[in-house]
Amino acid sequence: MAAKIIPVSPFDLIVFGASGDLAQRKILPALYYRLVAGQIPPQSRIIGTARSDWDSAAFRQKVRDSLEKYVPESRRDAAAVERFLERLFYIPLDVKGDRGWAELADLVNTDPNPVRAFYLSVAPSLFGTIASQLSARGLRTPDSRIVVEKPFGHDLASAQELNAQLAHCFREDQIYRIDHYLGKETVQNLMALRFANSLLEPVWNAQHVDHIQITVAESIGVEGRGGYYDGAGAMRDMVQNHLMQMLCLTAMEPPARFAANDVRDEKLKVIRSLEDVPLSDIVRGQYRAGADGADYRTDAGNPDSLTESFIALKVKVSNWRWAGVPFYLRTGKRLRARMSEIIVVFKDPPHAIFPHPERRHNSNSLIIRLQPDEAITMHMNIKEPGQGGFRLTEVPLDMSFADTLDKGEEMADAYERLLMDVIRGDQTLFMRGDEVEAAWRWADPIIARWQEAEDIPEPYDAGGSGPDGALALLHRDNRRWRAIEA
Repeated sequence: MAAKIIPVSPFDLIVFGASGDLAQRKILPALYYRLVAGQIPPQSRIIGTARSDWDSAAFRQKVRDSLEKYVPESRRDAAAVERFLERLFYIPLDVKGDRGWAELADLVNTDPNPVRAFYLSVAPSLFGTIASQLSARGLRTPDSRIVVEKPFGHDLASAQELNAQLAHCFREDQIYRIDHYLGKETVQNLMALRFANSLLEPVWNAQHVDHIQITVAESIGVEGRGGYYDGAGAMRDMVQNHLMQMLCLTAMEPPARFAANDVRDEKLKVIRSLEDVPLSDIVRGQYRAGADGADYRTDAGNPDSLTESFIALKVKVSNWRWAGVPFYLRTGKRLRARMSEIIVVFKDPPHAIFPHPERRHNSNSLIIRLQPDEAITMHMNIKEPGQGGFRLTEVPLDMSFADTLDKGEEMADAYERLLMDVIRGDQTLFMRGDEVEAAWRWADPIIARWQEAEDIPEPYDAGGSGPDGALALLHRDNRRWRAIEA
């Protein structure tokens, strides 16, 4: 099955922080892939800005080096690389001062493209400053978009302040709060799976679902992000945004139309339906030293840190569809494998007619894997082949997205898809301001509760599945986590 490529309008994409790791490792390679796919019109320009005192030639050489590093050799085409580099320009710029702003305005106002997008690959503390400068310098147009990376605040108050700063200069329909998890093929297919198939939607509720697990496991530690991470922790860094979005897409009601605000309205309803989480339903952990690295406190540079590198929660959605169905969320660093999954575990049939002397058969489960290999698997029970009795065995029904593509065709990366959605003006996969604030309104009391209780994270072994308390969180409900494995 060949992916259909739909070209976008010519655009100017201005990347603030273009010399940084995110731009060089993700944003610029993603744009290269889209050019190779034939999606980027030749009139489009990509303009990098940063404090580095480069010219356009030096920037192009830097990007050439990054493509050699981050783009597999099998996907590098010399002619395509040259075409891509020709579209790159660079302006040295001080976001808080005057340097570079006039030069940037002169460049973008020369043969201006109809779409102008500003990607803020910088610290969140600079978002408001850049937005104000864009407005004051006359760079904002009615068809401009501004893209901001997480974290969207540190708590509710800071998120509200950030939203107010952006709203002072840009309309809400111009603001794109990017979460790369929402650009993954499997996340989007979750909506198609639910709302385009009459087989699943009738059983996607408390009458038929026993529980849902959402896991985002990382095998690495804080990896040089200790200063930021120690002030955030797993709750702020992952649960409040990535896992929250996965929960919303799993639990939301069908929108009236597949349109940005209709989808985001339904996600907002889910967040507002979340119950408060008591400390007894929260497990926080912190990794110990392992054979392949130091402990969390050493990595974070804080010997007294009480910040969690792992968290597991039992969450309840108080609405008609999900009453009584627990959602178990967990995420952590230095775990056994890198893995992101949503598992929907269905209830057993009301009456078991097939005896099984050794064990009960496994419950049906739908496994939606986001990484490392995007796929959807349904685990079913069938009769075990052979004679001598009627025994059940579990078999998977697999749908690997890699297998559905034509030979040699690559699946688009999340940043590729989201960047093109920005240019198209499609906000479906981006968070709205009230959605961000609602998530913080739920998360803040939970964080305050363990801070008031002076809760100490439970140590866990690097390379394992997390603290024992996380296992007990499910065991007490007579359930168990799906194993963390690549």
